[in-house]
Amino acid sequence: MAALLTSVLGNPAKVAEYIMHCRQMGISILPPDVNEGISGFSVSNGCIRYGLSAIKSLGKPVIDAIVMERKEHGSFKSLKDFVERLSSKEVNKRTVESFIKSGAFDSLHATRKQMMLVYVSVIDGVNQEKKRSMTGQMSLFDLMGEEEKQEYEVTYPDVGEYEKEQLLAMEKEVLGIYASGHPLEEYAESLQKIVTATTTDFLIDPETNSAKAKDQSLYIIGGMIANKTVKMTRNNQNMAFLTVEDLYGTVEVVVFPRDYEKYQSIMNIDEKVYIRGRASISEEEGKLICEMIVPFDKLPKEVWIQFQNKQAFTESAPALYRIFGQNKGNTPVIIYCKEERELNRLPKNLMISDSEEVLVNLSQKYGEDNVKVVEKSIENLRKIH
Repeated sequence: MAALLTSVLGNPAKVAEYIMHCRQMGISILPPDVNEGISGFSVSNGCIRYGLSAIKSLGKPVIDAIVMERKEHGSFKSLKDFVERLSSKEVNKRTVESFIKSGAFDSLHATRKQMMLVYVSVIDGVNQEKKRSMTGQMSLFDLMGEEEKQEYEVTYPDVGEYEKEQLLAMEKEVLGIYASGHPLEEYAESLQKIVTATTTDFLIDPETNSAKAKDQSLYIIGGMIANKTVKMTRNNQNMAFLTVEDLYGTVEVVVFPRDYEKYQSIMNIDEKVYIRGRASISEEEGKLICEMIVPFDKLPKEVWIQFQNKQAFTESAPALYRIFGQNKGNTPVIIYCKEERELNRLPKNLMISDSEEVLVNLSQKYGEDNVKVVEKSIENLRKIH
């Protein structure tokens, strides 16, 4: 898999697809690492290490210099150590920032947030030291012993680490894809149940000039809105071109004026949405023509509560209805009596909130295996605002 990923390094869509396959096979993907990585993808303790050449704006000479320096003088011990050993070899502030954002410095005993706050001063300090040594000037630092020098090493501010989504956004910025995870990972199970196509189904196979998705067929995709471009039609109406990203890659979604007006408020960057639409497949590209957009958190749900039999339900009903009364909401409740195999859809006045607190309360009272939240497909819905 590492060799396969290396072979498609210049194709972010393919890299994303193969990384997803790796994760499905139980193979972890590690971010790039200046103390381990090579130009391409490599294997590290049963995991796959991201290739250094995937970092944007990082040329081959820099990678070769890093690998050579590491082989000749050992691992890099700190951010300052790295800068001191490579500052004369095409490593500049932009390069160092890209390393931090990609996770390539994670082994240097500081968080990405700490390094982002000090890397400029570290580089400036090292450059000033080198200028002084070139002109034969001595500094107080030169007169110190090794132990005293240790006390003057870089001091990192106590700021902790960025939130997970911020870390992933940085990786996406400098790598083109997410390396150590994906913002949609927690929704993987729901996506699998609801979508009828992934973004890869819209990719044109260069050998057959066709895609898995069939032209004019209806599909449901799910993902994040990664980009949005709004254009004016000849009739002075707005329409949008969305780039929607799922766990495998991206696809363009066209939103014509009628649907633009309807869904304008939810077509925001980073919004997680399901989109139903009709495929538009040509020899050059595949896209989706939008018919409906539903945010993840607006997906219709039902709460199912199971009882052993009708008698158990009848006995529990008064207490159950009191819980419903205290936690009114918009989620329908289905009662299932196991022995009789009977479904009972409760009336609208007994709909409840599907908040985590309510669901935990119900699970504690009636058993975790007996309380389930079921997400409904958007396939048959006409519209959701």
